[in-house]
Amino acid sequence: MKKILSLSVAAALSFPSFAEETVINGLDFGPLAQLVGTWKSSDAGGVDVAPGQEGSAAGEGAASVTPFYEVMTFEVAADAKNASEQYLVALYYKQEVFRKKDDSKFHDQRGYFIYDKENQVVYNSFCVPRTTCVTAEGKAGNNMTLVSSNQGIAESNFMSDNASTEDFIMNLNITKDRLVYSQTTSVEVYGEDFSHTDASTLYKVK
Repeated sequence: MKKILSLSVAAALSFPSFAEETVINGLDFGPLAQLVGTWKSSDAGGVDVAPGQEGSAAGEGAASVTPFYEVMTFEVAADAKNASEQYLVALYYKQEVFRKKDDSKFHDQRGYFIYDKENQVVYNSFCVPRTTCVTAEGKAGNNMTLVSSNQGIAESNFMSDNASTEDFIMNLNITKDRLVYSQTTSVEVYGEDFSHTDASTLYKVK
């Protein structure tokens, strides 16, 4: 399947420009140190554009637009060494997303943001309760573009046959108290290619 990366990469890659305090519990998290804590959407919230379900107002496969608000929490997880060479430190995170119209939760995501200091790489490795998991990676910094790895998408047989994820790309901008992201998940669903997009701005609340 030809890759679809319809999201324009607005955030330019930058070399690291990290906050002074990057060491937590003896581990250097580089630009990820700024994430530790709880973040909530701005008053404007975010926008999700996803393929409509059968019987929905948008109709099967059409663009269904959902304004949302969300809460993301990041905490120190652990360090690890891969193949005796790659040293990593990880933040665990959870992301809960709610429809603005009725406060119902429609997206729940759990994963890790992982930092490789020596190679200046950041990974976002996460799963959603649709039997799909993704690992994306990119150059570390306050402005990052993370793209799904060569074998960075795992999914159930049902999803492979009916709503397969082909690509994932995320643009992320981190400052001391503001987090801005936009992302596209390219999927094949209802026999068509669809670019499922999300964008939001969050502020640290604690």
